Amino acid sequence: MNLSPRSWSLILIVLATLSGCSNSQDTATPADGDGEASEEDADDTDGDAEPEPPPFDWCESDSPPDAACYAAKRDPDSESVALARAIADRYMDVHPAAEMEWIWENAVVMFSFTELYRVTGDVRYRDYYKDWIDHHIEAGYVIGSSDTCAEATMAAILYAELGEEKYLQVVDDAFYYLDEVALRTEQGGINHLGDVSAFGVTLWVDSLFMFGNLLTRWGEWADDADRLGDMGEQFRIFTELLQSEGGFYVHAWGWKGNMDTDIYWGRGNGWVGAAGYDYLRVRLGRGEQDSFVQTALEKLVEAIIASQDPETGMWWTVLNRPGESYLETSAGALFAYGLARGWRYGFLDDSALSTVEKAMEGVRSKIVYDEQNRPVVSGVSIGTSAGVFDHYANRPVADDVAHGVGAVILSLVETSGLPL
Repeated sequence: MNLSPRSWSLILIVLATLSGCSNSQDTATPADGDGEASEEDADDTDGDAEPEPPPFDWCESDSPPDAACYAAKRDPDSESVALARAIADRYMDVHPAAEMEWIWENAVVMFSFTELYRVTGDVRYRDYYKDWIDHHIEAGYVIGSSDTCAEATMAAILYAELGEEKYLQVVDDAFYYLDEVALRTEQGGINHLGDVSAFGVTLWVDSLFMFGNLLTRWGEWADDADRLGDMGEQFRIFTELLQSEGGFYVHAWGWKGNMDTDIYWGRGNGWVGAAGYDYLRVRLGRGEQDSFVQTALEKLVEAIIASQDPETGMWWTVLNRPGESYLETSAGALFAYGLARGWRYGFLDDSALSTVEKAMEGVRSKIVYDEQNRPVVSGVSIGTSAGVFDHYANRPVADDVAHGVGAVILSLVETSGLPL
């Protein structure tokens, strides 16, 4: 499908927090860092050793959580879930689904509604993202750049539940884009701007969340090992090109614009942890693992924990320049969500919980109330392109921003029920 002039203008002007979807041909199960099964990934448990306890999220010791267990482990009746619902209820009232554009920011908040529905069973949340997708299926949509891939995740989730072919068509369009349209780096990494090469064939860290959710959730539901393999391969490529020795990921690689390569953006690193631990969750449920991704995330988590502001529990929008910018809400929420998911499935030890607890204190401090005493998420940086330090430090913050609302709802739901 062709991009409209307006869509290209949006790509070229915003270039902000774009995200991608990918496909790679080299897959293996179980997965490891270079896409091939290795001895260290095999199950070589000593018969005399004590069996490992099941992950926190597993209700049965020998199987991953079913739908009821998944919801119960997040305590649908908790105060955290009640707050998430109050934020979501206000958001639905203020932002009718049919008025929400086909953009990545709205995809993030819709993704959070899929988790809220999954835990509460309240069909109003499902109907909200269903109405949004249905509107765009009827009105027409474009999947021609990274920022227009994340939306297909909700179509995949709806197809898994409802089985309607119109949702499968959206998923197929996204995979066609990934397989046939988007340019690739020499290593096979997905170009952030699709088939546009004017700015270089460039990788942006945001993409791991945006295409990762689609590949991970489709791979899980459809038992599609190839798509899970694509996610593992893209994670490896992005890590090799973007991750620093200290653990953080730089915002972009191969970007021809003016960019500092020695600073690390908060929300961008939040996308990595959130997407990575959900991917590892799915691998674990299949009896598989990806040691490369797990090791990369362990390095990232060490850096996240070390850079948390001790007074507020939040993180600076430029992670390695504390005190020189501002504390940003969506980064803190994504870090809490990612670490909580990693702990739930046994990838992180109990030391992560104190970081999560402090982070949620900080996130809650950023919730304000409107004239009707309804909760509003505040302190979220707007869409952010790769750039120099001053660009990040001076990026405006706003209230009721879709991607910030989504990040906070995800964090409230995922941390509910934890032993904090």
